[in-house]
Amino acid sequence: MAEEYLGGSGGVWPADKPQEECGIFGIYGAGLDVARITYYGLYALQHRGQESAGIAVGDGERIQLIKDMGLVSDVFNHEKLSSFQGHLAVGHVRYSTTGSSHPVNAQPLVFRYARGMIGLAHNGNIANITELRSHLASTGAVFQSSTDSEVIVNLIARYSQNGLADAIHKCMVDIKGGYAILLLTEKSLIGVRDPFGIRPLCLGRKGDAHILASESCALDTVGAELVRDVEPGEIIIIDENGVNSRKPVQAGRRAHCIFEYIYFARPDSRMDGFSVSKVRREMGRQLAREYPVEADLVIPVPDSGTTAARGFAEQSGIPFEEGLMKNRYIGRTFIQPTQSIRDLGVRLKLNPVRDVLNGKRVVVVDDSIVRGTTSGKIVNMLREFGAREVHFCLSSPPVKKSCYYGIDTSNEEELIAAHKSLAEIKDFIGADGLHYLSLEGLLGVFGESRDNFCTACFSGDYPVAIPKPYEAGKYVLE
Repeated sequence: MAEEYLGGSGGVWPADKPQEECGIFGIYGAGLDVARITYYGLYALQHRGQESAGIAVGDGERIQLIKDMGLVSDVFNHEKLSSFQGHLAVGHVRYSTTGSSHPVNAQPLVFRYARGMIGLAHNGNIANITELRSHLASTGAVFQSSTDSEVIVNLIARYSQNGLADAIHKCMVDIKGGYAILLLTEKSLIGVRDPFGIRPLCLGRKGDAHILASESCALDTVGAELVRDVEPGEIIIIDENGVNSRKPVQAGRRAHCIFEYIYFARPDSRMDGFSVSKVRREMGRQLAREYPVEADLVIPVPDSGTTAARGFAEQSGIPFEEGLMKNRYIGRTFIQPTQSIRDLGVRLKLNPVRDVLNGKRVVVVDDSIVRGTTSGKIVNMLREFGAREVHFCLSSPPVKKSCYYGIDTSNEEELIAAHKSLAEIKDFIGADGLHYLSLEGLLGVFGESRDNFCTACFSGDYPVAIPKPYEAGKYVLE
């Protein structure tokens, strides 16, 4: 069973959320400390992955790499950052969606090939990875890791006879899935976004320097401005000649991951034309329209439910309160394999406020439920601390299908909404009321752009062909 880090830095319990993807950051800027800027950019993207971190730096002649397991603050210090010399860099924070959490799978991956050195940082998942890797292996390819990212490097190397841009184009034709990729050569930084735009990538500028990042919050952190989102199917090439764009592959429709807005992205990010914070608040408002309830308080499950809870409170007129306090200073701990100790995991992270809750009818707003285990513990805690009624509201529809494009939503048989009715889930978590935001209500938040999103985890409408069951799963390459 997958496990979830508490707050990104400590403690684990069985995950009741879709797990993070990865975060990528790249910069091309002469005269700048690109390693240190990348370090701060990765700090801003730490929410997207806490398993490993790495930075690769190019100086025109070679690529240096430092990567290891752990958080950005665990992997880098002043001495390591000062050892980097160069004018372009890429960085990566990882949550594994293909391949185990192991040092050999940490990124960026750096290789030598016929034209020199190349580094790769990848966010996403390749749906046809088993087929591609089997073909490459049968023709002599050797793999050092169990990630789908290494297959991308192999394909690019094989297609490089006519230059890197042509190789990337051919690679994009072969690979199917959701991806945002940063490539680093000794002299250039390249960004690639999948033809459907499933995984996010944006372009920024800091003076004369150019930056590519998963989210605009990373640009804000390093003092850069958002120029625009990278278009679906676009290749951005940044070198001594400036920024050049190519769009060799187009899908005919957009399918941005809607869970970026529900849960993954930081609220202060802008993504494909939308403010994440404003979208989440409107999700909460729509939730209140769909689920009118008599209650005394609206409380969020922090931090992922906070913005939607404010929207719910504004629309319903029910007062917003902080009824659950989050402990943000938990060190990493090993949880003993006994249920009584596992149950303490939620209490380590969240503590109810008795004076707020006692005798009250409470609406709890969160973003999603995967297994229902943590939600049930939260409901039980609220009752223990005096809540008279607990109504659980989610700012997303029921998660019924697995994701194959870069989110670890667990196997379908572990998804509670895939095999239980709304009434059964309500009873399972022990709530007095349970309501999910409807898919129609969710899409309505985006107005005329409502058809530009991937909703496969709710509807089963996959924009890219998914792997056969025996070819799917996090550890399929191991």
